[in-house]
Amino acid sequence: MVTDATAPAAPAASKPDQNSLMCYFQGNYVALGDARISIMTHAFLYGTGVFEGIRAYWNPDEKQLYALRVKEHIVRLRNSSKIMLMAEIPSVDEFTQIVLEVLRRNHFTEDAYCRPSVYKSTEAIGVKLHGLTHDFYVLAIPMGDYIDTEKGIATGTVSWRRTSDVSMPSRSKITGSYVNPAFSKSEAMLNGFEEAIVLTAEGHVAEGSAENLFMVRDGVLITPSVSEDILEGITRAGIIEIAGHLGITVRERQIDRSELYIADEVFLCGTGAQVSPVSSVDHRHVGDGHVGPIAKLIGKTYFDAVRGRLPAFRHWVTPVYESE
Repeated sequence: MVTDATAPAAPAASKPDQNSLMCYFQGNYVALGDARISIMTHAFLYGTGVFEGIRAYWNPDEKQLYALRVKEHIVRLRNSSKIMLMAEIPSVDEFTQIVLEVLRRNHFTEDAYCRPSVYKSTEAIGVKLHGLTHDFYVLAIPMGDYIDTEKGIATGTVSWRRTSDVSMPSRSKITGSYVNPAFSKSEAMLNGFEEAIVLTAEGHVAEGSAENLFMVRDGVLITPSVSEDILEGITRAGIIEIAGHLGITVRERQIDRSELYIADEVFLCGTGAQVSPVSSVDHRHVGDGHVGPIAKLIGKTYFDAVRGRLPAFRHWVTPVYESE
């Protein structure tokens, strides 16, 4: 499926126009500006697609771009596709190679973000999932920090509730479902916060607008379980792995909103957010209002791991370029 996949060595840095970046679309590698779909496409009309966000980190010392946990993301993408009745897509290995090839063809010498997506490609009006064709694409763009990872961010709980698994499965990254976090994020920002804390229909803490959540109480790292209508986050799983490596106890359980007010530390995590400490919740300082020691240690370990600097986490990353 991948054509001309010889991996070039890492080139010199350049800043291409976004439309000239290379993507994979309808079976070919083409310029992003040439990848077009009809406005009648079912996924455009009804949000019937699934996607992943995959980070790639530039290591300037090694002159290497490291793609982060690609296969784990593709496994989740395939699971999301199955839930959406789109089962016939490339294997994990085939899809992984396409992702890596898109990154190679863009010659990135900076951090990047890759988005593979499977979508209902039938051009038709009608709300359903069955009996429709589907296709997939992979695009990649340069991307640095998504939200502040140093000083901590101000967050606020919002009136919108996280969609329940009986309404819209949150464990799948379904494009249409992201209207829910969009409502949450905008409400929080329009109310003067930098990020939202979203609750479940029962009033328990779920996650940020598009990030998983951890809190620290009495030295224990606590996060909502995967049955609390959260995304089964790959970064979340990585944080739990890091905590085990560092000897930090982790518990998965329900979290009440008021627990965040008295927590020692709170931080958000995700592909985009990476590890983002929270300085306040609903105008109440978390701890002393500064980044706490556990969040700081986990964050440092994470950022070293994703750039291929830690042997214990080398299995997380895949080098994109061949060595010269």
